[in-house]
Amino acid sequence: MTTQGKPRRIFTVLGCLLGMTALAWGGWRVAESLPDHLKPWTPLTLDHPINPITTWKLHALRDEPDVCLTALEAADVGYSVVSARDDEGGCGWETAVRITAAAVPYSAPQPLTSRCAMVAGLHMWETQVLVPAAEEHFGVGVSEIIHYGTYVCRPVSGREGARLSEHALANAIDIGGVHLEDGRTVTVLDGWDGPADEQAFLREVRDGACRLFRAVLGPDYNPAHADHFHFDMGRWRTCS
Repeated sequence: MTTQGKPRRIFTVLGCLLGMTALAWGGWRVAESLPDHLKPWTPLTLDHPINPITTWKLHALRDEPDVCLTALEAADVGYSVVSARDDEGGCGWETAVRITAAAVPYSAPQPLTSRCAMVAGLHMWETQVLVPAAEEHFGVGVSEIIHYGTYVCRPVSGREGARLSEHALANAIDIGGVHLEDGRTVTVLDGWDGPADEQAFLREVRDGACRLFRAVLGPDYNPAHADHFHFDMGRWRTCS
C-alpha cells in the first residue's frame, strides 16, 4: 500500500464508524420515543395493548416470578402463591398461583391453579380479547369461562413414552366455552361449526389467544381438541 493510500483508508474507516454511530444513535432515539408497550426492555403491564412482542414478554415472565407477581398485583388480579409441588416423573412446579379473583370468573374445577405467566396471559386474554369479542358478536359480556383444568400429571395426549404435557407443569389450560351474561352458552364443541355468530366469536378468541400464548390448539388441530381450546406457555410456538 502506498503512503497516500493509508490516510484514505483511515478516513474511510473513520467515516464508516461515524456513520454507524450516527445510525445507532438515531435508532436509539427512535426506540426511546416508542410507547412503553412496544419497548422490549420495559416490564410488561397487563393493561398494555397486545402487540407483536407481548408473547415474548409474557414468556419471559416464566423466569421472573417476582416481576410476574408484581404485574398481577398492578392489574388487581386476586391470587395467592401456592407451595412448590414435586410429583413423580417430573410433574409439578416451583412457583404457581391460585386465582382468587379473575377479571372473568372460571367454572369448576376450582380453585384454578397455574404458573404466574399463564395467569398473566389469561388476564390479558379475558380483558382484551374474550370480553370485547362477546360484546361485539352477542352484545353482552361473559359471566363465566368454562374450563377443563390446568394441572394434570400426564404426557402429551396421554401417550405412554411421550414428553410431558405442559399441563403436567401447571403451564396450560383447556377452555371449553363460555356462559354469556344473557344466559346463553357458547361451546367450542357446538359452536365451532355452529351458528355464524358463534363461529366468528370462537375464531376471534382463538386468534387473540395466539397473540398471547406460545401454543394454542383447537378443533383445526386434531379431533382430540374438538371440544376445547388448549392454551400453554411452553417452548413450542403453535397456533391452530
